[in-house]
Amino acid sequence: MQFSDRIIKLTAEAERELRPQFDEFDRIAYVNTARVLEAFSAHRVSEAMFAPSTGYGYGDIGRDALDVIYADVFGAEAAFVRHNIVNGTQAIAIGLFGLLRPGDVMLSVTGKPYDTLNEVIGADIKNGDGSLADFGIKYDDVNLLPGGGIDYAGIEKKIAEYGDSIKVIFIQRSKGYMNRPTLAASEIGEIIKFVKARCRAYVAVDNCYGEFCDEAEPTAYGADLIMGSLIKNPGGGMAECGGYIAGTKRAVELASYRQTTVGIGTECGATIGQNRNMFKGFFYAPHTVDQAKKTAALAAYIFDKLGYPVEPAWSDERHDIIQTVRLGTPEGLCAFCRGIQSGSPVDAYVTPEPWDMPGYADKVIMAAGTFVSGASIELSADGPLRPPYTAFFQGGLTYESGKYAIMTAADMIISGK
Repeated sequence: MQFSDRIIKLTAEAERELRPQFDEFDRIAYVNTARVLEAFSAHRVSEAMFAPSTGYGYGDIGRDALDVIYADVFGAEAAFVRHNIVNGTQAIAIGLFGLLRPGDVMLSVTGKPYDTLNEVIGADIKNGDGSLADFGIKYDDVNLLPGGGIDYAGIEKKIAEYGDSIKVIFIQRSKGYMNRPTLAASEIGEIIKFVKARCRAYVAVDNCYGEFCDEAEPTAYGADLIMGSLIKNPGGGMAECGGYIAGTKRAVELASYRQTTVGIGTECGATIGQNRNMFKGFFYAPHTVDQAKKTAALAAYIFDKLGYPVEPAWSDERHDIIQTVRLGTPEGLCAFCRGIQSGSPVDAYVTPEPWDMPGYADKVIMAAGTFVSGASIELSADGPLRPPYTAFFQGGLTYESGKYAIMTAADMIISGK
């Protein structure tokens, strides 16, 4: 593709200005890579662990090794990683249903969670489909302060109101479809310290999009559960499906009984040939996340200079792989997504259109020219068709391919295509 001189010059300028940020991303990637390698060595990863198991999956040494590797790398007591967790929403649902019982309260301290959890929680939709609300579990939340800060006074008030009925304090690390800052793992640690000094609840963190963006995960700061998807950060672009749950021993055990059944937990589960890619993906993950962060920072710089509000700013620290660009109109949002799609390695000829995506209240447009369907560690962009028409951009297996797609999208925007 022939790019305009304006975009070529702006990209060169961006890469000069972003050098300090890129160096810091590389430093974090090295720290995390070293921790992964040390865990692989400590648990004697070998070719035999990549062999597939079938049926019940008894004695699958690869599955069992990957579980403890995730736990070690994430600073947790236990973990399980399974290819048949279909997405991050299911991983979170497994964790929540594992911890909560009838009469318990789930309190979200980062406002209303991501759209796809609405039906899981059942606070707004009561249709008997088996939500938490259907099982007599109450939900409440504390909104973030203007500017995205944590409302500690509001949290303290809710804890006093519900007392020991609060069983789960829920934290969403990333912004979801909200225009608010992503939380650093250390910030989540401060929330954990605050709530554990005031109640005995489990702290469960939706960790999607945040893995390996910081030097440590929320479990290293005391989270009882973190949950995420393997077609996001920790799969490194290699895992074809799956999810994980990590945390304290008892919390992970309870979650495992929802993944399989009480009395079986993590002892069963055939891997049917997925181990190799899950190991390889976790090995690649710190580097792949590094590439995605560089791609996001480049997008922030270019679109900021083109006059569009972006979050985070190009010079900010990054605690997840998501970059937002506020396009202001449905046409602008759709043009951005068309540009990302046409700059992708797969289905570049396809024109994305808004559609009624399951689990979302508004039509969503999604650009995802990915090798693995829906993989948001790969280059993708999406957004709900509601004001202020914000594109949520994430991923990029390589910085070079991400750069190409961003330049394509920017050229489409300025040319009005």
